[in-house]
Amino acid sequence: MVNKIRTTHVGSLPRTKELLEANLERSAGTISDEKFHEILERSVADVVKRQVDLGIDIINEGEYGHITSGAVDYGAWWNYSFTRLGGLTMTDKDRWEIGDKIRSEPGKIRLSSMKDRRDRALFAEAYNDPDSGIFTGRKKVANPEFTGPVTYIGQEQVEADVKLLADALPEGTEGFVAALSPGAAARLPNKYYEDETDLVRACGEALKVEYKAITDAGLTVQFDAPDLAEAWDSVVPEPTVEDFQAFLRERIEILNESIKDIPREQTRLHICWGSWHGPHVTDIPFEDIIEEILQAKVGGFSFEGASPRHAHEWRVWKDHKLPEGTVIYPGVVSHSTNAVEHPRLVADRIIPVSYTHLTLPTTPYV
Repeated sequence: MVNKIRTTHVGSLPRTKELLEANLERSAGTISDEKFHEILERSVADVVKRQVDLGIDIINEGEYGHITSGAVDYGAWWNYSFTRLGGLTMTDKDRWEIGDKIRSEPGKIRLSSMKDRRDRALFAEAYNDPDSGIFTGRKKVANPEFTGPVTYIGQEQVEADVKLLADALPEGTEGFVAALSPGAAARLPNKYYEDETDLVRACGEALKVEYKAITDAGLTVQFDAPDLAEAWDSVVPEPTVEDFQAFLRERIEILNESIKDIPREQTRLHICWGSWHGPHVTDIPFEDIIEEILQAKVGGFSFEGASPRHAHEWRVWKDHKLPEGTVIYPGVVSHSTNAVEHPRLVADRIIPVSYTHLTLPTTPYV
């Protein structure tokens, strides 16, 4: 009988002022490696202690090792890969400035540019207004493009992430480290691979190194995979659900191949529809993709359970059974509001999904 619902969170935590300044200095080349790592180590120790003191059960290093551009950065979870994957050439273009219009065809899905998203087209005035609240405070970030074979060159960086967390974790406390899914890593302009599937496979092969470094340290690896939900909005024109499901099956197959040699119980998959504060009316319903997502050979599934567009979707668990031995991590505190949600409201979000599957292990994340 379950007598406790454990807690965790999705990964990226607010950086301290000291760490933000150190990140800027590191980008400018005005801080030594020794000084930066001293600040990073101290910051990780502090954020781990705060999580422990709050009573969070499965904690991480705040993704502090993923360089951020400022206090508001919607892409640090992704941008960190730019220095960990070989085969990339840096440009001076921010992802929201790239306006390539890539069109899909029936049976052949291709992702268009961020600027060409369907939600952005519907609400162009709001997206282009710096004061609308969608991108408030965000700095432009230069993005690279694929110009050669994808390799993994971030061994030292992932080992540093793992060591920072392992050193700060109290004995017996569970920890996790977030890493990009192959499909999310491939979401950059491609100037090398003729076939997008080959690019995703190459990313999966490269990221095996990162995944294994995390699990070898006794930690859980969380695969950040917005390509499994958020990508729907980047398919122009809107595809059939069947075509998108086929697109997902291919990506899940590649993820499964890249993690086949690591313990399933040390893996969890995070699905989301993007963290920018836009309308999101073009998000795909969870019901339309849940069966494909459940084919991922992971130990758990985390998903948005509190956002205004998806909080109602706990109902999908009435009709879909989890693979044996897996758990769910419903997100019960929203990232899309500055209001502090009342504990009773948070409890009200936990109760329905818990009662839907009374025998189903549930770990809420915030």
